[in-house]
Amino acid sequence: MPKTAVRLDSVTKRFGTHTAVSSLSLEVPRGSLYGFIGPNGSGKTTTIRMILHILAPDSGELEVLGETGTRAANDRIGYLPEERGLYKKMTVRRLLAYYAALKGMPAGEARRETDRWLERLELTEWRDATVEALSKGMSQKIQFISTVISKPELIILDEPFSGLDPVNLEVLRGAILELVAEGATIIFSTHDMTVAEQLCDNVIMIFRGDKVLDGNMEKIHERYGQDTLRVRTDGGVQVLKDLPGVDQVLDLGRYQELRTHGDPQEILQALAQRTRVRHFEETRPTLHDIFIRIAGPEAAQEEEEVA
Repeated sequence: MPKTAVRLDSVTKRFGTHTAVSSLSLEVPRGSLYGFIGPNGSGKTTTIRMILHILAPDSGELEVLGETGTRAANDRIGYLPEERGLYKKMTVRRLLAYYAALKGMPAGEARRETDRWLERLELTEWRDATVEALSKGMSQKIQFISTVISKPELIILDEPFSGLDPVNLEVLRGAILELVAEGATIIFSTHDMTVAEQLCDNVIMIFRGDKVLDGNMEKIHERYGQDTLRVRTDGGVQVLKDLPGVDQVLDLGRYQELRTHGDPQEILQALAQRTRVRHFEETRPTLHDIFIRIAGPEAAQEEEEVA
């Protein structure tokens, strides 16, 4: 069995004169939780649709679960789209049996998996209810079950936590980690950098159709270094202006984050001469911070200046 669940080699997709994905190469290891991040319109959805064979690339090679140029692998893929819809008049059990049958699962096994998942996601008492009677959070969990009930080898989740309250989010997060532990490969598309950083083994960021970040989280953090300080002072953000060794200040309310190029101790000394320092911490940039550096307004301004 190939060690790679998904492989893209120099894949390009255009719509008229617009290049949605440009010469993208990517390998998603089997059994991994791989994060797809990027701003709206970056090419994430187009890439996912090519993996699902909804769209065909204009050039390059695409391999999914060992299959190339075919839809044969699709029965081994589960897909949870961001824009969701369920048959509202069907009961939960009938709905899940229907989705299992679409993927070729025998009826007896489908019933067992339905009961197991409803218990796992705390929905057993709703199994005979119609979908229209469910709350939004319940409906989202049912949609998740419909995606994974057939035990797909590759699972693609597009914003699976959108709109969930913290309790349901944790339940779903636990279920996702269990699936990975059981050997499933999960591609996880999200705008939430904190969730991606906490959950994913590897992350790819697509920006304006190009891959601008790809690798495991440890290597990504190593690449961007320890150039971030988190501080809290009596003077607030005002005392941080024009501080020697500081390139950028991000105001987080109670705390401020500083992107620096200078010696942290010298920065601390200069800051202490201006105000009382309540908190001073060397930290690594978060994935959110890295995302802003690559795709934020400052990056766009730098790009214009270079041009």
